[in-house]
Amino acid sequence: MVAPDRIAESGRVSGPHGVSEEDWAAARNRMVIDQLERRGLRDEELLRAFRTVPRHLFVESDDPYGDRALAIPSGQTISQPYVVAAMAAAARPEDGYRGARVLEVGTGSGYSAAILAELGAEVTTMERHPSLGAEGVDRLRRAGYDGVSVVVGDGSLGWPDGAPYDAIIVTAAGPSVPKPLLEQLSPEAGRLVMPVGTREQQWLTLVQRHGSAFTRREVEPVVFVPLVGEHGFEA
Repeated sequence: MVAPDRIAESGRVSGPHGVSEEDWAAARNRMVIDQLERRGLRDEELLRAFRTVPRHLFVESDDPYGDRALAIPSGQTISQPYVVAAMAAAARPEDGYRGARVLEVGTGSGYSAAILAELGAEVTTMERHPSLGAEGVDRLRRAGYDGVSVVVGDGSLGWPDGAPYDAIIVTAAGPSVPKPLLEQLSPEAGRLVMPVGTREQQWLTLVQRHGSAFTRREVEPVVFVPLVGEHGFEA
Protein backbone atom coordinates (compact mmCIF):
# COMPACT_ATOMS: atom_id res chain seq x y z
CA MET A 1 0.00 0.00 0.00
CA VAL A 2 1.21 3.51 -0.74
CA ALA A 3 1.71 5.79 2.24
CA PRO A 4 -0.35 9.02 2.11
CA ASP A 5 2.78 11.16 2.38
CA ARG A 6 4.25 9.43 -0.72
CA ILE A 7 1.10 10.23 -2.71
CA ALA A 8 1.08 13.81 -1.51
CA GLU A 9 4.74 14.24 -2.34
CA SER A 10 4.22 12.86 -5.85
CA GLY A 11 1.08 14.93 -6.35
CA ARG A 12 3.06 18.15 -5.96
CA VAL A 13 5.27 17.34 -8.94
CA SER A 14 2.99 15.50 -11.37
CA GLY A 15 -0.52 15.77 -12.79
CA PRO A 16 -2.80 18.79 -13.18
CA HIS A 17 -2.00 21.64 -10.80
CA GLY A 18 -4.18 23.20 -8.15
CA VAL A 19 -6.00 20.02 -7.05
CA SER A 20 -5.73 18.91 -3.43
CA GLU A 21 -5.14 15.31 -2.41
CA GLU A 22 -8.58 15.37 -0.78
CA ASP A 23 -10.12 16.27 -4.13
CA TRP A 24 -8.19 13.50 -5.88
CA ALA A 25 -9.36 11.01 -3.25
CA ALA A 26 -12.95 12.15 -3.78
CA ALA A 27 -12.53 11.70 -7.55
CA ARG A 28 -11.23 8.16 -7.03
CA ASN A 29 -14.17 7.34 -4.79
CA ARG A 30 -16.65 8.64 -7.37
CA MET A 31 -14.86 6.59 -10.03
CA VAL A 32 -15.25 3.43 -7.98
CA ILE A 33 -18.93 4.04 -7.26
CA ASP A 34 -19.99 5.23 -10.72
CA GLN A 35 -17.78 3.09 -12.95
CA LEU A 36 -17.03 -0.10 -11.01
CA GLU A 37 -19.70 -0.80 -8.41
CA ARG A 38 -22.55 0.22 -10.70
CA ARG A 39 -21.24 -2.22 -13.30
CA GLY A 40 -21.38 -5.05 -10.78
CA LEU A 41 -17.82 -5.27 -9.44
CA ARG A 42 -17.98 -6.29 -5.78
CA ASP A 43 -14.47 -7.49 -4.87
CA GLU A 44 -13.64 -5.28 -1.88
CA GLU A 45 -9.86 -5.67 -2.23
CA LEU A 46 -10.08 -4.65 -5.86
CA LEU A 47 -12.29 -1.66 -5.09
CA ARG A 48 -9.89 -0.60 -2.32
CA ALA A 49 -6.98 -0.69 -4.76
CA PHE A 50 -8.81 1.59 -7.19
CA ARG A 51 -9.64 3.98 -4.35
CA THR A 52 -5.94 4.06 -3.42
CA VAL A 53 -3.82 4.17 -6.58
CA PRO A 54 -3.38 7.79 -7.78
CA ARG A 55 -4.37 7.43 -11.45
CA HIS A 56 -3.68 11.13 -12.00
CA LEU A 57 0.05 10.40 -11.59
CA PHE A 58 -0.05 7.97 -14.51
CA VAL A 59 -1.67 10.13 -17.20
CA GLU A 60 -1.48 13.68 -18.49
CA SER A 61 -5.16 14.63 -18.51
CA ASP A 62 -7.54 17.20 -17.06
CA ASP A 63 -9.92 14.32 -16.29
CA PRO A 64 -7.75 11.33 -15.28
CA TYR A 65 -10.62 9.55 -13.53
CA GLY A 66 -13.07 9.78 -16.43
CA ASP A 67 -14.88 6.76 -17.86
CA ARG A 68 -12.79 6.44 -21.01
CA ALA A 69 -9.46 5.33 -22.41
CA LEU A 70 -6.74 7.97 -22.62
CA ALA A 71 -3.91 8.42 -25.10
CA ILE A 72 -0.33 8.08 -23.87
CA PRO A 73 2.95 8.43 -25.82
CA SER A 74 4.16 6.02 -28.56
CA GLY A 75 0.66 5.70 -29.99
CA GLN A 76 -0.56 3.67 -27.02
CA THR A 77 -3.51 4.07 -24.64
CA ILE A 78 -4.40 3.55 -21.00
CA SER A 79 -7.70 1.68 -20.70
CA GLN A 80 -10.72 3.12 -18.95
CA PRO A 81 -10.80 2.20 -15.23
CA TYR A 82 -13.58 -0.37 -15.67
CA VAL A 83 -11.61 -2.36 -18.24
CA VAL A 84 -8.52 -2.39 -16.00
CA ALA A 85 -10.71 -3.62 -13.14
CA ALA A 86 -12.49 -6.23 -15.25
CA MET A 87 -9.19 -7.71 -16.41
CA ALA A 88 -7.78 -7.80 -12.89
CA ALA A 89 -10.98 -9.43 -11.62
CA ALA A 90 -10.97 -12.08 -14.36
CA ALA A 91 -7.29 -12.93 -13.82
CA ARG A 92 -7.58 -13.08 -10.02
CA PRO A 93 -5.84 -16.22 -8.70
CA GLU A 94 -7.94 -18.61 -6.63
CA ASP A 95 -6.20 -17.51 -3.42
CA GLY A 96 -6.19 -13.82 -4.35
CA TYR A 97 -3.39 -11.57 -5.51
CA ARG A 98 -1.46 -11.22 -2.27
CA GLY A 99 1.86 -12.98 -2.82
CA ALA A 100 0.90 -14.10 -6.33
CA ARG A 101 3.38 -13.91 -9.19
CA VAL A 102 1.88 -11.83 -12.00
CA LEU A 103 3.15 -11.00 -15.47
CA GLU A 104 1.67 -7.99 -17.25
CA VAL A 105 2.32 -7.61 -20.98
CA GLY A 106 2.04 -3.95 -21.97
CA THR A 107 3.22 -1.58 -19.24
CA GLY A 108 1.87 1.55 -20.88
CA SER A 109 1.76 4.27 -18.25
CA GLY A 110 2.23 1.79 -15.38
CA TYR A 111 -1.27 2.25 -13.92
CA SER A 112 -2.41 -1.37 -14.26
CA ALA A 113 0.86 -2.60 -12.75
CA ALA A 114 0.33 -0.24 -9.82
CA ILE A 115 -3.16 -1.67 -9.24
CA LEU A 116 -1.75 -5.21 -9.20
CA ALA A 117 1.03 -4.18 -6.82
CA GLU A 118 -1.49 -2.47 -4.56
CA LEU A 119 -3.36 -5.80 -4.44
CA GLY A 120 -0.19 -7.39 -3.06
CA ALA A 121 1.07 -9.18 -6.16
CA GLU A 122 4.71 -9.67 -7.15
CA VAL A 123 4.54 -7.88 -10.51
CA THR A 124 6.72 -8.09 -13.59
CA THR A 125 5.51 -5.86 -16.42
CA MET A 126 6.81 -5.84 -20.01
CA GLU A 127 6.89 -2.95 -22.48
CA ARG A 128 8.23 -3.04 -26.05
CA HIS A 129 8.72 0.74 -26.30
CA PRO A 130 11.90 1.67 -24.36
CA SER A 131 10.73 5.25 -23.79
CA LEU A 132 7.42 4.07 -22.33
CA GLY A 133 9.22 1.52 -20.19
CA ALA A 134 11.47 4.22 -18.75
CA GLU A 135 8.52 6.53 -18.15
CA GLY A 136 6.60 3.68 -16.52
CA VAL A 137 9.48 3.08 -14.13
CA ASP A 138 9.54 6.76 -13.22
CA ARG A 139 5.78 7.00 -12.64
CA LEU A 140 5.66 3.80 -10.60
CA ARG A 141 8.54 4.94 -8.40
CA ARG A 142 7.05 8.40 -7.83
CA ALA A 143 3.74 6.82 -6.86
CA GLY A 144 5.52 4.56 -4.39
CA TYR A 145 5.41 1.19 -6.20
CA ASP A 146 9.14 0.50 -6.10
CA GLY A 147 8.71 -3.27 -6.09
CA VAL A 148 7.34 -3.53 -9.64
CA SER A 149 9.88 -4.95 -12.11
CA VAL A 150 9.73 -3.31 -15.57
CA VAL A 151 11.26 -5.22 -18.48
CA VAL A 152 11.70 -3.86 -22.03
CA GLY A 153 11.20 -6.56 -24.66
CA ASP A 154 8.81 -8.56 -26.83
CA GLY A 155 5.86 -9.25 -24.57
CA SER A 156 4.51 -11.97 -26.85
CA LEU A 157 7.49 -14.07 -25.69
CA GLY A 158 6.71 -13.48 -22.04
CA TRP A 159 9.43 -13.41 -19.39
CA PRO A 160 10.56 -16.99 -18.59
CA ASP A 161 12.89 -15.80 -15.83
CA GLY A 162 9.91 -15.12 -13.58
CA ALA A 163 7.75 -18.10 -14.54
CA PRO A 164 5.56 -19.82 -13.59
CA TYR A 165 2.98 -17.08 -13.13
CA ASP A 166 -0.25 -17.36 -11.16
CA ALA A 167 -1.76 -14.75 -13.48
CA ILE A 168 -0.86 -13.14 -16.80
CA ILE A 169 -2.63 -10.01 -18.02
CA VAL A 170 -2.05 -8.90 -21.61
CA THR A 171 -3.09 -5.28 -22.27
CA ALA A 172 -2.79 -5.50 -26.06
CA ALA A 173 -4.72 -7.55 -28.61
CA GLY A 174 -3.37 -10.51 -30.54
CA PRO A 175 -4.79 -12.84 -33.18
CA SER A 176 -4.36 -15.71 -30.70
CA VAL A 177 -2.92 -16.32 -27.25
CA PRO A 178 0.88 -16.64 -27.62
CA LYS A 179 2.12 -20.15 -26.89
CA PRO A 180 5.03 -18.89 -24.72
CA LEU A 181 2.55 -17.19 -22.39
CA LEU A 182 0.51 -20.38 -22.02
CA GLU A 183 3.70 -22.28 -21.20
CA GLN A 184 4.62 -19.73 -18.53
CA LEU A 185 1.28 -20.05 -16.71
CA SER A 186 1.36 -21.98 -13.47
CA PRO A 187 0.01 -25.50 -14.06
CA GLU A 188 -1.83 -25.13 -10.76
CA ALA A 189 -4.84 -23.07 -11.86
CA GLY A 190 -2.90 -20.29 -13.62
CA ARG A 191 -5.14 -17.68 -15.27
CA LEU A 192 -4.49 -15.53 -18.34
CA VAL A 193 -6.60 -12.63 -19.59
CA MET A 194 -6.07 -11.13 -23.03
CA PRO A 195 -8.02 -9.46 -25.85
CA VAL A 196 -8.06 -11.84 -28.84
CA GLY A 197 -9.28 -11.12 -32.36
CA THR A 198 -8.54 -8.80 -35.26
CA ARG A 199 -6.85 -5.41 -35.10
CA GLU A 200 -10.27 -3.76 -35.14
CA GLN A 201 -12.34 -5.89 -32.73
CA GLN A 202 -11.55 -8.43 -30.05
CA TRP A 203 -13.04 -10.45 -27.24
CA LEU A 204 -11.56 -10.23 -23.77
CA THR A 205 -10.63 -13.88 -23.28
CA LEU A 206 -9.93 -15.84 -20.10
CA VAL A 207 -7.69 -18.91 -20.26
CA GLN A 208 -7.28 -21.20 -17.25
CA ARG A 209 -4.61 -23.87 -16.93
CA HIS A 210 -4.97 -27.11 -15.01
CA GLY A 211 -1.86 -29.23 -15.51
CA SER A 212 -1.49 -29.72 -19.25
CA ALA A 213 -5.12 -28.81 -19.98
CA PHE A 214 -6.42 -25.34 -20.85
CA THR A 215 -9.97 -23.99 -20.82
CA ARG A 216 -11.02 -20.81 -22.59
CA ARG A 217 -13.95 -18.43 -22.14
CA GLU A 218 -14.84 -15.19 -23.92
CA VAL A 219 -15.79 -12.49 -21.41
CA GLU A 220 -16.84 -9.38 -23.35
CA PRO A 221 -16.11 -7.46 -26.56
CA VAL A 222 -13.28 -4.89 -26.38
CA VAL A 223 -10.97 -2.85 -28.58
CA PHE A 224 -7.25 -2.67 -27.70
CA VAL A 225 -4.06 -1.58 -29.43
CA PRO A 226 -2.32 -4.50 -31.17
CA LEU A 227 0.19 -6.81 -29.53
CA VAL A 228 3.22 -6.48 -31.80
CA GLY A 229 5.83 -9.19 -31.64
CA GLU A 230 6.94 -12.64 -32.74
CA HIS A 231 3.67 -14.22 -31.53
CA GLY A 232 1.45 -11.21 -32.19
CA PHE A 233 0.75 -8.86 -35.07
CA GLU A 234 3.44 -7.54 -37.37
CA ALA A 235 4.49 -3.95 -36.76
